[in-house]
Amino acid sequence: MGAESKKKKNNIIAGDDDDGEAMAQRIPSSLISVDVDLSLDELKPRIVELCKDLFERWSDLDASRFEVETVSGGITNLLLKVTVMEETGHVVPFTVRLYGPNTDYVINRERELLAIRHLSDAGFGAKLLATFQNGMVQSFIDARTLTAADMRDHKLIPEIAKEVRKFHQVKIPGSKEPQLWVDIAKFFDKASSLRFDDSKKQERYEKISFDEIKSEINQLKQLTDRLKAPVVFSHNDLLSGNLMLDEEQGKLYLIDFEYGSYSYRGFDIGNHFNEYAGYDCDYRLYPSKDGQCHFFRHYLNPDGPDEVTESELEAIYVETNTFMLASHLYWALWALIQASVSPIKFDYLEYFFLRYNEYKRRRDAAMSLAECFLSRS
Repeated sequence: MGAESKKKKNNIIAGDDDDGEAMAQRIPSSLISVDVDLSLDELKPRIVELCKDLFERWSDLDASRFEVETVSGGITNLLLKVTVMEETGHVVPFTVRLYGPNTDYVINRERELLAIRHLSDAGFGAKLLATFQNGMVQSFIDARTLTAADMRDHKLIPEIAKEVRKFHQVKIPGSKEPQLWVDIAKFFDKASSLRFDDSKKQERYEKISFDEIKSEINQLKQLTDRLKAPVVFSHNDLLSGNLMLDEEQGKLYLIDFEYGSYSYRGFDIGNHFNEYAGYDCDYRLYPSKDGQCHFFRHYLNPDGPDEVTESELEAIYVETNTFMLASHLYWALWALIQASVSPIKFDYLEYFFLRYNEYKRRRDAAMSLAECFLSRS
């Protein structure tokens, strides 16, 4: 199906093509809440009720004209695809995202909603169509989700780099102050004051030295401050699951802006490189300097990657590999909070140790690289 057809179908929800822009300024909202723990069969009538409440044109439509299927069940949300077969013959696909329980501990939903509207206008992600008590409705993107192997593909890396560059150029209203260390401080405060009912979890938790972690955070912050890295609106979670490719149209999508904020360019890129490890967390797959420079050339100068100078490459290489350490600390602390509040059956405590140990393994080399660079600057 061509892009023109898909665009027309999405506009059916927002309004007629002529008044779609005006309708976009009046995003429908509902006070309905949908229990994310329901089975798919139990979810369907609640989703139908929600859609009828949000979109008046479907208020009298029979429930049999709504199809609901699971797209993915992530750590922080459940994504559903809803297809509405209108009486006129139009078939309207869109997605309903249900926030996971307790995710407000780690995600600023107000910040996310503000960013989505502006990022959508700039051509990123799915269009925001409506909001409800514990989720949102967005347009459906007909594309495949990338794998970690795709992210490491030599031919795809330039396309990802160019898209990340464009993303970093979007201006979001409000404070432009970088939020990385603010968020890490909030995570640290929560993560360092937990108590587990499970005695084995509590025993593992008590082995963590939060004095050590706090010292590491302070030292790394002082070092990164000296780098004076550019502040951009960052995605902050550029793993393979948040990249989609429409191979028919040759279009790459960055999606899911839950963790988006103004932050440091090097953090966003360093975090992306950490995600080369994939869901198996094989950090041996972290890119070599040559592999990183392939990305940097297309990020810094999409129209003339070969014109990027060695000094430009060295500066962004040092910046990225210093902030790569911050990525490990960020997600390590995040994992501790999830271990306390998430109902998902996943060993978040083990994930904390995995990320923190990887931080310590890479710490000395990355910090020495930064210190040497700064001494020559």
